[in-house]
Amino acid sequence: MGYNRHREHGGGYFAIFDPVLCELVYRWFTAKGGTVLDPFAGGSVRGVVAAKTGREYVGVDLSERQVKANREQAEKICNDIIPAWHNGDSVNIDKIAPGEYDLVFSCPPYYDLEVYSDLENDLSAMEWDGFIICYRQIISAAVSMLKDNRFACFVVGDIRDKKGIYRNFVSETIQAFQSAGAMLYNEAILVTAVGSLPIRAGRAFKAGRKLGKTHQNVLVFVKGDAKKAAQSCGDVVINEDMFKDNPEVVT
Repeated sequence: MGYNRHREHGGGYFAIFDPVLCELVYRWFTAKGGTVLDPFAGGSVRGVVAAKTGREYVGVDLSERQVKANREQAEKICNDIIPAWHNGDSVNIDKIAPGEYDLVFSCPPYYDLEVYSDLENDLSAMEWDGFIICYRQIISAAVSMLKDNRFACFVVGDIRDKKGIYRNFVSETIQAFQSAGAMLYNEAILVTAVGSLPIRAGRAFKAGRKLGKTHQNVLVFVKGDAKKAAQSCGDVVINEDMFKDNPEVVT
């Protein structure tokens, strides 16, 4: 998925979402006590951080195994607020997790960068055209469930096709949100851990002049009036020390 670090799990690798970014998004773009909808839930991080910061979280994921693991972890470390995960296809998110929400927050599958299963409705296993159609449907449904004058945030990164050409996934995401009625309001860059990138990028650059990529785009959208959306989030305290200790987010 292109998060900022990976670790082994069952013989493979899975991505860990940045908890610092989660906390910033929750504290900046929704009020304490708000409700969060995550149409591509994946692991437990976004749900656990939501609970720890006083937000009600509802996530939907296609993997029954992942949902079960998330629930088990949350029961061990969450207290007053327990995140909710539902197993299902987010194309039907309005039926799986009906209601109105104060924030839409997610990180979608980066097409076939990681193939999660061979299920027919798994976006990562689809052809590009089918992937984009379903992706737009899910975003449209999620935005329709977002209250007026509220924010949505997607963390995305561009990906290459088999010939090495960028697919412009970031722009596809922006277009999908704007078609659904949520306008691009903020963009930030999440600088991800370099790790083995210099070694991998060196080989790719020599072979095809491909530059290594070590960032993701944090896209914030607004549905309705931006000033009213900001007011709905309540007061925010910006601590400069937070950025000294965690310089990964660059606005």
